[in-house]
Amino acid sequence: MMDRTPQEISVPEPLARSEAEANAPLADRYLAIRAMMEELVLPLSDADATIQSMEDASPAKWHLAHTTWFWETFLLRDHKLGYRLFDERWPFLFNSYYEAEGVRIARYSRGMLSRPSLEEVLAWRAHVTSAMAPLLGREELFSLIELGIAHEQQHIELLLTDIKHALFRNPVCPAMWEGALKVAEQRVAAGWHEHPGGIVLIGHDGFGFAFDNEGPRHRVLLEPFALSNRLVTNAEWGEFIADGGYRTPSLWLSDGWAWVQRDAITAPLYWRDEEYFTHKGWQARDPNAPVAHISYFEADAFASWAGLRLPTEVEWEAIGQNAAPTRGNQLDEAGPVLPVGSEGMFGDCWQWTRSAYLPYPRFKPAEGAVGEYNGKFMSGQFVLKGASCATVRGHSRASYRNFFYPHQRWQFTSLRLAKDLA
Repeated sequence: MMDRTPQEISVPEPLARSEAEANAPLADRYLAIRAMMEELVLPLSDADATIQSMEDASPAKWHLAHTTWFWETFLLRDHKLGYRLFDERWPFLFNSYYEAEGVRIARYSRGMLSRPSLEEVLAWRAHVTSAMAPLLGREELFSLIELGIAHEQQHIELLLTDIKHALFRNPVCPAMWEGALKVAEQRVAAGWHEHPGGIVLIGHDGFGFAFDNEGPRHRVLLEPFALSNRLVTNAEWGEFIADGGYRTPSLWLSDGWAWVQRDAITAPLYWRDEEYFTHKGWQARDPNAPVAHISYFEADAFASWAGLRLPTEVEWEAIGQNAAPTRGNQLDEAGPVLPVGSEGMFGDCWQWTRSAYLPYPRFKPAEGAVGEYNGKFMSGQFVLKGASCATVRGHSRASYRNFFYPHQRWQFTSLRLAKDLA
């Protein structure tokens, strides 16, 4: 079994740009997030921005357009007198899953949209950004605008992970950005955060923005446990592979073992030999950086192999409530991202928990179409906590509930181990 006393990489935790931005006027935050997404696509051609590598992912152009559709649909159409849609055909193309907003193109067909062009989508974005100006000062719309900003932040992360997968699927594996990736400079000894158990309060505390699925705040009884102070590393995952981790059915959940066999899984996504695929192409894999792009099935199997387990989302949040959510390796500006092994609970990779994504006690979705945002997906998925190197800094918090299906791994996903205490 792996040694639980290795050293980890750590990077200095900068004062986050978003710590100041969080207190900036709403209009400034709106403009900043719109600009960040547009800056991200500067290296992409129209063809790059159009391709869709799998149904789980969407084209970069679609992310640019869908976030614009959100502002036009839920703010401008409904709250700006006399506003006319930029193009009445486009809601059919760029609605994601809002049944209340009518029929839409099938998700797997988003990569077939050669028109509108990237240039046309960017022109639409400029039009909508400008048209929003008089709404940004209306106090009765602040909560909806906050939701729109958080929504665009989510799609910035999805744009980064989706284009990475698309470039990886290209046989020549092109780089989106040139130059060297940032590296860590320090290492911190591995250890444990211990918790005595007892009744804890979980869920958003009501201060600041939160998605509806983060509440209501409620009490949960915990048994004593400990949570690792860092994520599992590439080197430790290499030990798991060398010890036959992907060939030992007793380590795996039944569905996970079926997935391994069906898809011939032998390593995390984006691994080959001693390399790792990034937005800057193939790079040498840092053995001390956190393992990334693993499924829930893989995380659970590794924990079994290590003689430990995954934490529950309540355990993670009980520790994470005392951590700074704007620290760690997160996204501060448009550009390439990579897990490097920052200290703390947030950053580098989203962390799988063993908790099913289900509603909290007394949960009720919001009225109207925006009520479809989270609640209707509470089936068959697992909760992830923290934030990743592709998460806009300031977007996440301890109560944040990310969620994916157990086989999915194209996001920056990793694991933090837990254990029971007597």
